[in-house]
Amino acid sequence: MKDNALWFALLTRSNFEQTVYSRISKKKIETFLPRTRKPSKRKDRKLMIETPLFPGYVFVKSTMAPVDQLPILKTVGAVRLLGNSAGPVPVPEHQIESLKLLTSVAQDLVTGSIIELKKGDPVMILEGPMAGLKGDFFEHKGKGRVIIKVDLLGRYAGVEVDFDNVEKIPALLS
Repeated sequence: MKDNALWFALLTRSNFEQTVYSRISKKKIETFLPRTRKPSKRKDRKLMIETPLFPGYVFVKSTMAPVDQLPILKTVGAVRLLGNSAGPVPVPEHQIESLKLLTSVAQDLVTGSIIELKKGDPVMILEGPMAGLKGDFFEHKGKGRVIIKVDLLGRYAGVEVDFDNVEKIPALLS
């Protein structure tokens, strides 16, 4: 890769992180998929599974030139490079190096939401049959469960889900 290459966050299709990572690597483009290990959610087994640290994202090294970014964006499962109206925004090199160091240690990372939800906070359901559904946080139910108030055709319904499957939506995106 050229000397002026920078790291970018590449948004992928849902559950396509490994596919995108493999295919971009085969194109001889430097890429990084930080992973963590966490217990499987299946009740019938107690396995530690490897999952992306940032679901939906892979980091790639490229220049700002569109000709260098095109092979990345044409990869199956790739959606877009994160950025703003001026174009893709690079991720600082020191943050990538920190992530590489953090994910290289043998100990399992403890991941999850450290943000305390307050009644009325906008949230989105991440996994399960209602994945992608947006609503407002209503209350903690206990044992890692929460109730989300969802607007369905002008009526509100309460949906009970695992706290780990809910993510607060930043005010800018809600």
